Amino acid sequence: MNRLQAIRPFGQRIWLDNLSRDLLHSGELSRWINEDGIAGVTSNPAIFHKAIRDDARYATALLALKALPDLDAEQRYEQLVIPDIQAACDLLLDQYRASGGDDGYVSLEVSPELAHDEAGTLNAARRLWQEIDRPNAMIKVPATAAGVAALATLIHEGINVNITLLFSLAQVEATWAAHEAGLRARLADGLPVGQVRSVASFFLSRIDSLLDGQLPEALRGKTAVALARDVYARWQARLDSPAWAELSQAGAQPQWLLWASTGTKNPAYSDVLYVESLIGPRTVNTVPDATLLAFRDHGVAADTLSDPADSQAVLAGVAAAGVDVSAIGEQLQRDGLKLFDEAFAALLALTA
Repeated sequence: MNRLQAIRPFGQRIWLDNLSRDLLHSGELSRWINEDGIAGVTSNPAIFHKAIRDDARYATALLALKALPDLDAEQRYEQLVIPDIQAACDLLLDQYRASGGDDGYVSLEVSPELAHDEAGTLNAARRLWQEIDRPNAMIKVPATAAGVAALATLIHEGINVNITLLFSLAQVEATWAAHEAGLRARLADGLPVGQVRSVASFFLSRIDSLLDGQLPEALRGKTAVALARDVYARWQARLDSPAWAELSQAGAQPQWLLWASTGTKNPAYSDVLYVESLIGPRTVNTVPDATLLAFRDHGVAADTLSDPADSQAVLAGVAAAGVDVSAIGEQLQRDGLKLFDEAFAALLALTA
């Protein structure tokens, strides 16, 4: 068993934060699935911008799409990448089936331009879900107020959702409430709840990148992990509540926590910091290629989510330094939306 495979017995799944036609056609993604236990794939506008810009395999298909006069740039983009999403779903379908729906998901994001448009998000998510037409697809929706409201409706409709750009406990708690509301609506309508799935993507490295300059040296590089461990502890407590017990008895599955932005940005920190520090049951860590290779080389798998006591001390220190982590979470979400808007605009410039 290699180092990445050694994570699975602790109840965590590793997903790849990358997708391209080259990864699919070269067999690299298939090898990572078979040899390293990769159990899912995430994508975003920045990932597909890089793929379409750098991967020559898209060139011929893009030229053919540009010859069709009735397609706009976004439609061309979707027609380019939906086959990649479908192919990745097909590679992971055996895992999805063997795990009873716990593993094997592939995420595609709705347009970032819809971040504050609930109706637009719902329409786009429904359309992408139908066009991908795979049970192990997940539609990625940002955790704005509009996105969280859409989450409840999409879960009610049986559409798997990766709710993303979460940076604070308050944001995560809103997604938990929306997820549970969607499940209750399904139950009220007599619909099954066991197969609809969701993950809540909590972003890490961006938190430390923003805060480290505001903190004493002893706290630098620790806030993101402390926040994530606190979120996890509160998630476990929520799953022990009578309200969740009622849903669980009906067959509902919890919204797993997913650790995102796990590539270490500060070279002074371990390149596997955001993997080693956050391993525990019913979680996902989505890693870029470099982090995957680093953990395969020298990562250590252990249960590091069970005891959040040190996290409370770190968070107390952060608060004492005058940092409002809830306000920082709102700022980081706005910043993240802006980055995805810029990546999406650059992406559409390629397909215009």
